[in-house]
Amino acid sequence: MACIVDLFARRMGYRSVSGIFGFDAGAKILIIGLGRSGLASVEVLAEHNVALYATDEKPVAELAEPIAAAQSFGARFLEPAELAGVAGELAFAVLSPGVPPTSPVVRAMHEANVPVLGEIELAYRLCNSPILAVTGTKGKSTTTSLIGHLLRSCGRSVRVGGNIGNPLIKEIRGAGPDDWIVAEVSSFQLETIRSFKPRVAVLLNLLPDHLDRYHSMEEYAEAKYRIFANQSMMDWFVGNLDDPKIRALHWRGGGTRVQARQLWFTLDRREQATLYVRDHTITYAPIAGDPRPVPLVSLDAIPLPGEHNVRNVMAALLAALAVGCTPSELREAVGTFQPMAHRLKTIAEIEGVRYVDDSKATNPASVIAALETYDGPIVLIAGGRAKGTEFAAMGSAIRERAAALVAIGETASEIRRAAAGVDAVEATSMEEAVRRAREFARPGGVVLLSPGCASFDMFDSAEDRGERFAAAVESLKEPAGA
Repeated sequence: MACIVDLFARRMGYRSVSGIFGFDAGAKILIIGLGRSGLASVEVLAEHNVALYATDEKPVAELAEPIAAAQSFGARFLEPAELAGVAGELAFAVLSPGVPPTSPVVRAMHEANVPVLGEIELAYRLCNSPILAVTGTKGKSTTTSLIGHLLRSCGRSVRVGGNIGNPLIKEIRGAGPDDWIVAEVSSFQLETIRSFKPRVAVLLNLLPDHLDRYHSMEEYAEAKYRIFANQSMMDWFVGNLDDPKIRALHWRGGGTRVQARQLWFTLDRREQATLYVRDHTITYAPIAGDPRPVPLVSLDAIPLPGEHNVRNVMAALLAALAVGCTPSELREAVGTFQPMAHRLKTIAEIEGVRYVDDSKATNPASVIAALETYDGPIVLIAGGRAKGTEFAAMGSAIRERAAALVAIGETASEIRRAAAGVDAVEATSMEEAVRRAREFARPGGVVLLSPGCASFDMFDSAEDRGERFAAAVESLKEPAGA
């Protein structure tokens, strides 16, 4: 286990953490939260000859399956009320991103002077590979997946994980210095980093989201800014020049918070940009060597719909260039990327109407971007569980771009009010929503599932919501009476 401590020390550079996070054989470690991330931490830590405890604030009756999974790796489950008996012996605790840092269990650990770190921080400290991290309000998964594709196309060994769906802690196992780890990181995950220091950090955009967890937009943005907090001049930062909050970080504008070397992309502002659009082509302004602009990718070659995806592609290209890919390697790679499921994915065309699954759109800004993607008449299916955001801007976009609205979930009435003036109905199931949407739709138009909300009021996940949408659409193909 000494090698792991040494690895921690190398990762921390000038910092000494071995006295803070003892990781000797037999060390007692608590996992807080038994979701996908927490169970992944249990599984990986079980390989390190430590004593594992696991806890979760949900009722025990709802935890039978995850408790059994944790116990299969040797972890002992303790209810929160039982933690006081072991708190004094814990080396540290690992917090799952779904558990707020203000939860009673976390507060109890702080009061007992037990260091608490997140799964992404633990993964970083155990990782011997360079990490490329992506965050932002929308576009994270698409950009993260595209970066992985670009690096593979350029001959790099790549692993992709994090908030994209597979826990980062599992992706770093066995990875070496020649592998690249591409990680999607959420604000929740960034809250609990301490030394996490990506070689390349990408910040896509900052729009209202998760304001049920953060007191203000500023607090949310500060969580996102932690992605570059530990970077140095040896690292790279990729930023969106079209986002005013992110643009304020530009060193030419007087920003001093980003210590890493900076690369910027834009659709609107060529000045100060490293990547911009000229003559319908994404164009690279080299920061070293021959300064002449280099045409990279025609906008027509991008296999993703929408202006927002042009920005995602630009961010991915800059990240790949920072890793060392060449423009010639990247030109062909963009065109071979396969769009991800549940992100503006056309799943069927029935009687001239296109049905599009954008179930991963869980905030109003993503819905607005989706509505701006299509020119034909749109029937929008939207709603779900709110995340503290307002729907006024989304309502304006619905009035401007949509022919009709089918509202679902806990926010159905609120979204209908925000979009007042548009033909609208409410539906209590996805099957009913698709049927009502079909009634509104016209040939040449689009039925767009882009909820703008979390899914947990009606579905197990955003993926489940998208699959239920696809199944309901599929049933429209069946002849009446079949």
